[in-house]
Amino acid sequence: MNQILFFIDQLIHYPYLQHAMVAAILVGIICGMIGSFIIMRGMALMGDAISHAVLPGVVVAYMLGASFFVGAVFTGVLTALLIGFISQNSRIKEDSSIGIMFTAMFALGIVMITGMSGTGVDLWHILFGNVLAVSRQDVWISLGIGIFVLVLILLFYRPLLLTTFDPVMAKAAGLPVKGIHYLLMLLLSLVTVASLQTVGIILVVAMLITPASTAYLLTDRFSLMIALSSVFGVIAAVSGLYFSVIYDVSSGASIVLASSFLFLLAFLFAPKRGLVIRWIQDIKPESANVS
Repeated sequence: MNQILFFIDQLIHYPYLQHAMVAAILVGIICGMIGSFIIMRGMALMGDAISHAVLPGVVVAYMLGASFFVGAVFTGVLTALLIGFISQNSRIKEDSSIGIMFTAMFALGIVMITGMSGTGVDLWHILFGNVLAVSRQDVWISLGIGIFVLVLILLFYRPLLLTTFDPVMAKAAGLPVKGIHYLLMLLLSLVTVASLQTVGIILVVAMLITPASTAYLLTDRFSLMIALSSVFGVIAAVSGLYFSVIYDVSSGASIVLASSFLFLLAFLFAPKRGLVIRWIQDIKPESANVS
């Protein structure tokens, strides 16, 4: 109880912690929304690829004095296009194309960062995140990205829904399936940018996949899944930030571990699909037969 009061006191008196809290909540919401589409499309590896592939764009943007936002979005969308180009113009399947491109782009980013090591510039925090270093400007960028992502999801919800669950029907209905796919890649790149300071490039895929997977275990309705995923993202962000402050550990890793703990609870105790619940249901008929 004393630790909770201490955290609340810190939150009230320190603006940097307030910025961190707002940014973490925003990231939890938008990662939950986009993550739901990602896992239902079976694109978890693509999410991993895009999140890692933005690194060289971030480094180049920093070198040019431009916004991280511009560099990350450019390289994220470029990587998605290159993955599609390779898989469509060779015998290489999409999963292999993803593996090739995201490792190549990520390695390029690492080389560029190490090449800047003598300049006094430290970009390693981009890899693992540091939510406590979030500035007011970062909060506004995250808020702008969040609003933009939410508006696009609302505008294109039905096309996104149809292409997610029945792409053949969507194509027959005249929907631009490839265009919608690249729209989702754009949104994924934007979400990655918003998550750079909070959980970092390496861990952002966890915030995309884990809350959405937790929600998937609890409901069969996709709209409810999106809502639950965002709620779990927020819970993970707030509790992870709390443990980060109280125990002085990595903020990004704490948020991801909190999200993983929520998934574990759902995996074990989800009303219909929980492992423990299914064990109990299996035991009951056996007990009835014995009696």
